[in-house]
Amino acid sequence: MREHQNLLSGGLSRVRHNKRYIFWFYVLNVALAWFGAGAFNNQVHQILDHSLLADRLVNGFDLSVLYEMFGRPEFGPTLASAAPAMHFAFLFLLLTALFLPGVLQGYASTYRLPREDFFRACGRNLWRFLRLMIVAGVVMAAVAAALLGIRSALLKAAEESTNELLPFSVSMATLLVIFLIMTALRIWFDLAQTDVVLSDQPAVGRSIGAGFRHTWRSLGRLLGSYVVSTIVAAIVLVAGLWAWMKLVPPASVFGAAVVSQLTLLLLLIPRFWQRGVAVTYYLQNMVEPIGVQSFTPVSVVAPAKEPLTATVTAPPETQAS
Repeated sequence: MREHQNLLSGGLSRVRHNKRYIFWFYVLNVALAWFGAGAFNNQVHQILDHSLLADRLVNGFDLSVLYEMFGRPEFGPTLASAAPAMHFAFLFLLLTALFLPGVLQGYASTYRLPREDFFRACGRNLWRFLRLMIVAGVVMAAVAAALLGIRSALLKAAEESTNELLPFSVSMATLLVIFLIMTALRIWFDLAQTDVVLSDQPAVGRSIGAGFRHTWRSLGRLLGSYVVSTIVAAIVLVAGLWAWMKLVPPASVFGAAVVSQLTLLLLLIPRFWQRGVAVTYYLQNMVEPIGVQSFTPVSVVAPAKEPLTATVTAPPETQAS
């Protein structure tokens, strides 16, 4: 438990001393989401600006009115409004790959990282991060597909049982196992990304191997830390939904906007906390001590002592003049 606290407190300390990264990522997220929702906003205005049913969406939320709006011919295909959102989501993914190395470098620094050093780390590791993200996407997609296939087979077998509670128990147990395995994969590639940046490792494969070894070696510590931060994120999400439903009046658009945006801002903290945990673990366990080098002991043989002989020479006799 003490080790978990060390990783959690160390990661949280790095997040607390670098709060500006969360703020700027939130601003980037909101800006791209605003542009991505532009096409949908235009389609909605063309219908609701000339409809008496708009009041049932402005001063509340009527799901039947929303479905009716989607089904009207003038709304157009949903792909027309979804395509820009997907494009800006992909752009956010690329910008995350660009700026995240600077965040990791800032978390590992004992001082406030200068702006030029931040962007230098971003540019130096962009291609490395893109390769890591591609490998992580392929691995996670393959593992998730396999796990979901196994879960489907187990649920099908459980439904044939006479025990009525067995399908529910199998469903919950398999979801828990999938969550833990996918979290372990996230830890693996978080450590690999941290190693790429902090060790300035151009060979991405070596960082992937180092991340896998340390994930397996300290799986309990790392998994416990990540699960705690995920539970915190779930609590924030539930609290935000509760506040939206119980505290915000249906006609208050401003109140709904404030609660939703505050919830999204707070949801960024657990993910950056996990990055701080990865950096803390790297500095504690993956960095090689400076000045400690492997050496081969050399045996020093003293030369044999020669016998010491003293030669006494009589002084020459002086001749009498």
